[in-house]
Amino acid sequence: MSAPAQTVRLPEGDAAPEGRVGFGAFLVAEWIKIRTVRSTFWTLIALAVVSIGITVLICSLSADSLAKDVAEGRVGNDEHPDQFLTVGAAFGQVAALVLGVLVMSSEYATGMIRSTLTAMPRRTSVLVAKALILLLLVFVVGTIVAFVGYFAANPFFENKDIGVPLDSPGITRALFGVGLYLAVLALFGFALALLLRHTAGAITVGLAMIFVIGSVVGLLPGEWGEWVAKLMPGNAGAQITTARQFDSSALSPWVGFGVFCLEVAVLLFFGWWRFNRKDA
Repeated sequence: MSAPAQTVRLPEGDAAPEGRVGFGAFLVAEWIKIRTVRSTFWTLIALAVVSIGITVLICSLSADSLAKDVAEGRVGNDEHPDQFLTVGAAFGQVAALVLGVLVMSSEYATGMIRSTLTAMPRRTSVLVAKALILLLLVFVVGTIVAFVGYFAANPFFENKDIGVPLDSPGITRALFGVGLYLAVLALFGFALALLLRHTAGAITVGLAMIFVIGSVVGLLPGEWGEWVAKLMPGNAGAQITTARQFDSSALSPWVGFGVFCLEVAVLLFFGWWRFNRKDA
């Protein structure tokens, strides 16, 4: 008489057998994936061209009038030359958001996510590897773009004797801040894609929150409306990209960036929860 057959149940999610695969393998796999997708290349090219191009264009066109205002003592915090040297980040943030969305949503659109999870069933490790590679890539590219924009645009101001040295108060922090803000903004798009699993939907929601709702809530009356405007993701996070505050009611650069990081962390948590408990 043969022994009764036993049913073996494989563990799910992060409880899946790990074997000899370490976290480094997840990072390598996600790095290969993100750098071999054409959308990554073209999105980063768009980020660089738009950010640097807009910065150089605005600085070149405004140099004469700024020099006149400085000479006449009519320059406030919102019109100081150092405010113009990172202005391109406001336009490059669209590309960073779109890249963050595509890193996650494209796998759902093509069905590649099922192959990914079949090869590497540790879902949390997959998610952390994706997010970390995205964060580092956009931070490095965003920081390089910010410094290239500065060195390309500042000569227009130097020719008018209003140049902004690299060691001026807030300049270095703002240039690195561009990289930090764009990197976390990419994670913001990544989190939205995790929650919505739809490219167009995630991009639409992200752009609306950064550009539309972030501006409209400023019309709300009273002190609570002012606080809502301060805490909107784009309004809070972008404070770190400017050398000086021109709005005294806004959050300080590092506080605003901290608030933005916290908001993105909350979205990532809910995205992780859905990713671990829903079918691919």
